[in-house]
Amino acid sequence: MKLFFKYNIINLSFVIKSLVIIFICTFCIYSGYSQKHTISGYIREKRSGEDLLGANVYVKELSKGTTTNNYGFFSLTLPKGEYNLMVSYLGYKDYTKNIILDKDIKINIQLFEDAIIGDEVVVMGERTNKNVESIEMSTFKLPIEKIKSIPAFMGEVDIMKTIQLLPGVSSGGEGNGGFYIRGGGPDQNLILLDDAVVYNAGHLFGFFSVFNADAVKDVNLIKGGMPAQYGGRLSSVVDVTMKEGNNQKTQVDGGIGVIASRLTIQGPIIKDTCSYIISARRTYIDVLMKPFIKSNLKGTSYYFYDVNTKINYRFSDKDRLFLSGYFGRDVFSYKNKKDGFSMRFPWGNATTSLRWNHLFNDKLFLNSTFTFSDYHFEFQGEMSDFEFKMYSGVRDISIKNDFTYIPNVLHTVKFGANYIYHIFTPSSATARIGNTDFNTGKTIKYYANDIALYVADEYDINEYIKLSAGVRVTMFQQIGPFTRYVIDEFGKNKDTITYKAGQVLVTYKHAEPRASIRFAINKSNSIKASYTQNYQYIQLASMSASTLPTDLWMPSTQNIKPQFATQYAIGFFKNFKKDIFETSVELYYKDMK
Repeated sequence: MKLFFKYNIINLSFVIKSLVIIFICTFCIYSGYSQKHTISGYIREKRSGEDLLGANVYVKELSKGTTTNNYGFFSLTLPKGEYNLMVSYLGYKDYTKNIILDKDIKINIQLFEDAIIGDEVVVMGERTNKNVESIEMSTFKLPIEKIKSIPAFMGEVDIMKTIQLLPGVSSGGEGNGGFYIRGGGPDQNLILLDDAVVYNAGHLFGFFSVFNADAVKDVNLIKGGMPAQYGGRLSSVVDVTMKEGNNQKTQVDGGIGVIASRLTIQGPIIKDTCSYIISARRTYIDVLMKPFIKSNLKGTSYYFYDVNTKINYRFSDKDRLFLSGYFGRDVFSYKNKKDGFSMRFPWGNATTSLRWNHLFNDKLFLNSTFTFSDYHFEFQGEMSDFEFKMYSGVRDISIKNDFTYIPNVLHTVKFGANYIYHIFTPSSATARIGNTDFNTGKTIKYYANDIALYVADEYDINEYIKLSAGVRVTMFQQIGPFTRYVIDEFGKNKDTITYKAGQVLVTYKHAEPRASIRFAINKSNSIKASYTQNYQYIQLASMSASTLPTDLWMPSTQNIKPQFATQYAIGFFKNFKKDIFETSVELYYKDMK
């Protein structure tokens, strides 16, 4: 064990030093491109001013291009010359502009919505040839307009149900909000809302998702070939981005469904500069149930509600601030007058995200993010003089910095750091009869540091080969305050060890390499392959016999080791009939421990 630990430290030290050397060399090599010029800017929707994520920016003369990042920003460094800049995005009219590139140019482009003709519904969200040209595999990008075109269950557009229609995704069955991807469990999916972790993505015992489609702009599902900026889960990433709010005019939308209603208000605070969105929904199942509930069960009800809010302010073309939040609750109540028993069972998520975008120059982009996530459930029961309460939850405070460096048209370098402070409360209980309190034991809490550094480079080697390689270095620590009880062979307490706040109990360090490659056979065919390693440091103790959200989250400790997965994937991608039809076949091997 000592030899392994020593080797692990040396290996991690070597990786970090190598990353620094590679990064310095990268900047030195790229400085040779200074004789070229850069065109950069933002792609936005004309009607609302929303940034367009993943818009395709293409230079026909060089057969080179890029896509906008999560904030609509793009950058292309090209030789001096005259070019036709082409911009396209699914559901919008194409844009073409002649550019004379004899100096660095900044340009902001607005796209107009295109009419959707026909009634056929296809679950897709990519630009027409992205599945062939991009290096990404096992990835689906779903604009909310496409999700809304799918028939809704009981009048409610459901993002998670749409994801479960995609290949390689299995649902946990009705009444279960989890989903399974490539042999992984529900806890092995990283679900993000504006970069904040969502621990339970279901309302109404899994029949509805917590994501209100009226407040969502974009959904990205990654099943394999996970980029280095993501980590902490073994199977997939579901990255959900909220709308920023119409910065041109006030807009009110709403709807009345079979069991729920919703209302969304958005508009400019300062036109073109600052906008907001507020979206809320609530079920009225409790109201509909009342006539059918027996007299001795009056007070039994169920409902859920959630609220999404977001405000953003554009200080300049180089700085922008976003503040978004989510709060949702399910509440189930039961009351039996005959037995004198009553209970109340609320559960739900709360998230907050504060993000700052900064453009250092036309090649270096920063997204700095602070997030807060909370998920918990409570159980409160009463019968005569007896009262019982139970609580379980997990809370995260996170800060991260993500940099994107685009030195030229051939390279996109991403690097950054992430820190999460976890607080786990697996179970806390109190009980009393009258004025007498029962000893239910001390509430045990677990505290943990979760740190990650990453770097990755996407390199367009030539017209046929594109390579992406990177590594994510992680460190997870269980820290105090904590009391450890040493048990003897007879199950009795032999010793007690007390750790002060911040004192480290156990540390896990790992390097997680990531690599993907694309071989383009021609413009309509390509072969892709990926290799991914992931470690997961938090675990879910699942009560599979129950459809209630009573699963307990736990961190890795000395006794609970991290989960580990290695995944290999290879796929063939082909488009037909001028990209009208697209097909893909993927094979994967996944080893989990």
